[in-house]
Amino acid sequence: MEIENEFGPAFTLMTAKLSPGEQIKVEPGAMVAQSNGMEMKTGMGSGGGLGGFMKSMVRSALGGESFFVNTYTAGSSGGWISMAPSAPGDIETFDLSPGQAFFMQGGAFMASSINVETSTKFQGSKALFSREGFFFLRAEASDVPGKVFYSSYGAMKKIEVTPDKPIKIDNGHVVAFTDGLHYNVTRIKGLGSFLFGGEGFTLDFNGSGSVWIQTRNIQALATQMIPFLPTSQ
Repeated sequence: MEIENEFGPAFTLMTAKLSPGEQIKVEPGAMVAQSNGMEMKTGMGSGGGLGGFMKSMVRSALGGESFFVNTYTAGSSGGWISMAPSAPGDIETFDLSPGQAFFMQGGAFMASSINVETSTKFQGSKALFSREGFFFLRAEASDVPGKVFYSSYGAMKKIEVTPDKPIKIDNGHVVAFTDGLHYNVTRIKGLGSFLFGGEGFTLDFNGSGSVWIQTRNIQALATQMIPFLPTSQ
């Protein structure tokens, strides 16, 4: 699978070029254009059977992702598919080793190679009061390497975390992070900060790994737009 990104970081368009018979899983609504001869099938986001149904329900209700995922298969001559997130932002690729976990904030997952499975991970009880949600999406490849394609609102920045260099990030600006990192959900001290300061919770990361942040916060944008929304008379 060859990947090409264009128009980043604000309006990134990603094109995956597939070999004959190669497949890619894509979130509904992410497809922008595709070559002729691509076959699409819609299925549950976490596999078939009762177990897959329940995982897809949790993935949709708590993980911020769609219940269904579209699988595209290239024809005998190969093919391509272009994808973009719903919000203006960037797209990154993460190469998963077998058994390695990769975590994303709800809504960040856009596509993956066919062998990647997703599930949800609870952020912690303190995050129940967060505006940004309290479940991460966990991606893991089965027995061979896989790829995950994820998006942000705004540009993305990668930050390395080491035991002697922990980091504190506003919950709404976390996009993704690697296995090997641990975090605590911390409420910013002071009732005034929580109610009026525009800040509420941070994720305090420690350990060894990488974390990606986004330059914009879509929940903060939605809050600023509320006064301009029409009201019923």
